[in-house]
Amino acid sequence: MPKESFNSLIASVRECTLCADKLEAGVRPVLQAHPDARVLIAGQAPGSKVHATGIPFDDPSGNRLRDWMGVDRDTFYDETQLAILPMGFCYPGKGKSGDLPPLPICAETWRERLLDLLPNIRLVLVIGQYAQAWHLPEQQHTLTETVQAWATYGEGLMPLPHPSPRNNIWLKKNPWFERAVVPELKRRVARSLK
Repeated sequence: MPKESFNSLIASVRECTLCADKLEAGVRPVLQAHPDARVLIAGQAPGSKVHATGIPFDDPSGNRLRDWMGVDRDTFYDETQLAILPMGFCYPGKGKSGDLPPLPICAETWRERLLDLLPNIRLVLVIGQYAQAWHLPEQQHTLTETVQAWATYGEGLMPLPHPSPRNNIWLKKNPWFERAVVPELKRRVARSLK
């Protein structure tokens, strides 16, 4: 596809108001993409801090994710290297025990079309249960089981837990993640960005 088609699609996503009546905080699609990107971060949905800034992973979750990946902020926010496409582009609002899930209409409307225009992706980081359900539809496992099976998904895909501070308990219960998965994640990211 010509670059103009990509630019047109990105402009349409940024102007999207499909969920305006369902988003208490308002519409503010947050994403990062470029046809040259080699790593795709497939996350959940922006949180309230990201909604306020409009910058993906501009919060403690992003700090941890960059550390796990072994990249600095400049690399992380270079759209020609990393694409960031959450399952929902707008902050879904607060629920009883954290943020609400991403609204499905976002992925249904935009995801395939955007992914089709990212031909250079070498590595997909699949963060959290909603992204894993979409990118790994054949899986019927818990998030922990899916992440434990990371080596079975091939070199081009790594399922990860969400890097949110809310997952500190999960990380303490699963020390194998930082011992075994994080070093491999750093290796794959570095290789993919060469």
